[in-house]
Amino acid sequence: MGSHHPQPESPRLRRLAVAVVVPIAVLTLVALVALWPSGGVPVPEGPASQAQTTGDVVAVQRGECPEPLPEQQAPQVNGCGTAEVRLTEGADAGGTVTTTLPNRPGAPRVDEGDHVVLIRSPVDATYSIVDHQRASGLWVLVVAFVLALVAFGRWRGVSALVGLAVTFALLVLFVVPAVLAGEPPVLVAVVASAAIILAVLYLTHGFSLATTVAVLGTLSSLALTGVLSAVAVSGLRLTGITDDLSTALGVDHPVNMEGLLVAGIVIGSLGVLDDVTVTQAATVTELARANPAYGAAQLYRAGGRVGRAHIASVVNTIVLAYAGSSLPLLVLIVANVDSLGGVVTDQVIAQEIVRSVVATLGLVAAVPLTTGLAALVFAGRGAPSSAEDVRAHATDPGRPGSPGA
Repeated sequence: MGSHHPQPESPRLRRLAVAVVVPIAVLTLVALVALWPSGGVPVPEGPASQAQTTGDVVAVQRGECPEPLPEQQAPQVNGCGTAEVRLTEGADAGGTVTTTLPNRPGAPRVDEGDHVVLIRSPVDATYSIVDHQRASGLWVLVVAFVLALVAFGRWRGVSALVGLAVTFALLVLFVVPAVLAGEPPVLVAVVASAAIILAVLYLTHGFSLATTVAVLGTLSSLALTGVLSAVAVSGLRLTGITDDLSTALGVDHPVNMEGLLVAGIVIGSLGVLDDVTVTQAATVTELARANPAYGAAQLYRAGGRVGRAHIASVVNTIVLAYAGSSLPLLVLIVANVDSLGGVVTDQVIAQEIVRSVVATLGLVAAVPLTTGLAALVFAGRGAPSSAEDVRAHATDPGRPGSPGA
């Protein structure tokens, strides 16, 4: 009879969930403590670095350039001339400096009244404008984001913000310093990902069986993603060094760039993985509540249909996200290479293909893993959760899960 099935949140199942999750949480905490960098970030030996400061442009003097630029060179952004900038930070704050207008590729367009970022050369103490100062605009976007999330999500929105803060703190305070301190990037990424999963999912969705199922499904899929990433990077002999930034990091710091590439794939897959696993766990939970007579096989088949539809859309999202982030490089490579085969096998593009394919394989595995686990947990346990629902099921034979249904 539908009204006699045990509740989905029965004490026995809660104890089982605690027994599974607590050891994982303790192991993650121990690993965090063991890998946490005890000292500061190592500073490479070499010439003094350029100090960065900010200022306000108070005047711009433009003039004609003495010689035309070569045809192959990009057109100048600001023309020839100088800018007077009143410094707002650093030892010279309050003073005014004169600097040449920037004209390198990607240089900021400088006008009077702009808030700019400058660097001070340690050699001759001269200043150069390198970018616009965007702190005020970014704060406006952040405040709008917080207000919209809290207004729509209410307490769920607040918990999501707390989870986001935890994620950001782990990345900035643990992952980056640990990698720069020479710890294995893959191990650091796996430990940080486990901590993020445990903290964020329970903060956002509460401690429940559905959340525990999502946590276990995410951890399992993430482990598979890590293994596939390591195999793909090693098999294709990817170095992880594809541009000036990665080259500088590999030269200046003792970082395993191949491991860092694998770590990036693992962390990058995490956000989409938990979206899929939470959806699958919640779907199976609601199916069990709607029809308590469903067994594990029926729940798995029904949840699997939802998962396949979800995966079909998420896969396109992953590919477009990676393609969009590497679009300038893709354009440059295509412009310089004639054959499609040469473009695809270039390390930059091959690296993005590996990211997309491995992340997709992890997602595909997450659906049956999470759906199967949820089906086993909730099969026959979808009884109504309140006395009013029990009475409604008993008096309405046509209602799903009622005794007469």
